[in-house]
Amino acid sequence: MDKKYSHMNEQELRQEIANLKEKSRKAEQLGIVNEYAVYERKAKMAQAYLIDPKSIIPGELYKIEGDPGVYFKVEYLKGRFAWGYRLGGERFEEALPISMLEKVK
Repeated sequence: MDKKYSHMNEQELRQEIANLKEKSRKAEQLGIVNEYAVYERKAKMAQAYLIDPKSIIPGELYKIEGDPGVYFKVEYLKGRFAWGYRLGGERFEEALPISMLEKVK
């Protein structure tokens, strides 16, 4: 049975991320786009457990990894997700894994 990410230690998380990245690489090579996307998203979720949620500050702006030029304003945190909205478009609330956020310099 698989362990929840929240119950894994750092070494187990890093191994899980490596396994997921390898699976996503193979899916990409085979042209299985949906499977690739699923493994990439799972790896991002596992990476979120390696980040201290206290490092994400509500009210601050962050870049979104993989979405250049788009900024995300964090309203609040719930677990390993940052809730807020993207700037420059319709302001609808969404949640992103904290591993997808990069500090604006």
